[in-house]
Amino acid sequence: MLEIKNITKVFHPGDINEKTALRDLSLHLAPGEVVAVIGSNGAGKTTLLNAIAGVFQIDEGQMLIEGQEVGRKPEHVRAAYIGRVFQDPNLGTAATMTIEENLVMALQRGKPLRLRRGTAKNKRELFRERLEPLGLGLENRLTSKVGLLSGGQRQALTVLMATIARPKLLLLDEHTAALDPKTAAVVLDLTTRIIADGNLTTLMVTHNMEQALTVGTRTIMMHEGRIILDISGPERARLEIPDLLKMFEQASGKALNTDRLLLAQ
Repeated sequence: MLEIKNITKVFHPGDINEKTALRDLSLHLAPGEVVAVIGSNGAGKTTLLNAIAGVFQIDEGQMLIEGQEVGRKPEHVRAAYIGRVFQDPNLGTAATMTIEENLVMALQRGKPLRLRRGTAKNKRELFRERLEPLGLGLENRLTSKVGLLSGGQRQALTVLMATIARPKLLLLDEHTAALDPKTAAVVLDLTTRIIADGNLTTLMVTHNMEQALTVGTRTIMMHEGRIILDISGPERARLEIPDLLKMFEQASGKALNTDRLLLAQ
């Protein structure tokens, strides 16, 4: 479904600040596969998501979604088939617009935006139907400004917005990291239910090592712009956090003992 072939991205080439963020990286995701991505700060996790989403153009390699080359397509074109949730709950929504107006925009993702009179009203039943399972009461607050919501409510809404049009690929960029532990657990549970119900192909960057071993069926670990571990099946099922730390040290030659990953156990 997602095929990444030998991609490289260098920022500030030829400059004193030159940084190779992705190094000849290859990755394949099958349809419906949910992959957790973990790695130390600066490993290239968010850069990988940005490359897939089209925030910038890659320097070398290919990226294909369902066999279509997307590596040279602009971000707004890729938005038609990619949903994304960021770490900051404020980034995925428009605070001054209502819940239903935000959902209308989400339904129009990748299409010409036409907010005709009555558009939101015509979709209210759909919105209530999708919001009700979240269990947050948002189905009764469709005309409320999104800026009035709590961080957890706003992030849950963002997850729904990213998936309401059923994207071909869902990108989650540490989407529970800015929430308190209780709220993060609620949002993660909502996310996994939505992914399962829609059988969504998902790439989830996380700083939480427990999530990295329990969400989805596959874990990849990045280091210095490369994938150094790719674990799935019975091997992953047997792993515990200390095992993962040891595998990282063996693969990278460095101990992972100062990163905030350790704080998330």
